[in-house]
Amino acid sequence: MKILICVPTYNEAGNIAGIVKAIFALDLELDILVIDDSSPDGTGAIVTELMEQHDRLFLLERKGKGGLASAYIAGFRYSIEHDYDVVGEMDADFSHPPEALREVNRLFATGEYDFLIGSRYAEGGGTVNWGLIRKLISRFGSLYARTILGVPIKDMTGGFNFWTRQALDAIGIDRIVSEGYCFQIELKARACKGGMRFAEFPIIFEDRRVGESKMSKRIVLEAFHKVLLLRFTI
Repeated sequence: MKILICVPTYNEAGNIAGIVKAIFALDLELDILVIDDSSPDGTGAIVTELMEQHDRLFLLERKGKGGLASAYIAGFRYSIEHDYDVVGEMDADFSHPPEALREVNRLFATGEYDFLIGSRYAEGGGTVNWGLIRKLISRFGSLYARTILGVPIKDMTGGFNFWTRQALDAIGIDRIVSEGYCFQIELKARACKGGMRFAEFPIIFEDRRVGESKMSKRIVLEAFHKVLLLRFTI
């Protein structure tokens, strides 16, 4: 199975070499595509140097800061153009544990699933270094989206997700209208509505090691509004 891990970056010079090393150290024969939005801190240049050491590492450079959703969509398109069987989403900041990719490999090898969700809310999952308010917002956000959209996924807002080509076809990436926080919700809702089989496996989500979080109050509030709109468009 040919798997591509997409890692969007903007000013991740302090993390990118470490996450690339950690993924390749697993020896799972995964490819990595870093999608960099012209980071002024030189993230793209670091990736270019790393590519000399790793023939499974690739770089997609974009002009300007285009945002998370458009970065992932660019990665999805890349995966289709290069005939990957599975494309995954992963943060550069170690919030998503690299070792969990072993479970991704194992679950897809069964042939039972069209998409997988690394879940903070599956049994055994959780978060580290989160305050009470952030925990409440995240829990309520998933409950709210699950209820409004009528899908049985516990972690609707998480970003450690993996999609087969069949799942991407069911989602219809050309139809995606959401950005930011709501993007992950829309992907999962469209895949479920398309009849795709899924599994949630537990992960421990650790707050970023280096740099500042890109989450904001505006992004969260926007997501609540857009979930209501998605109910009538999916």
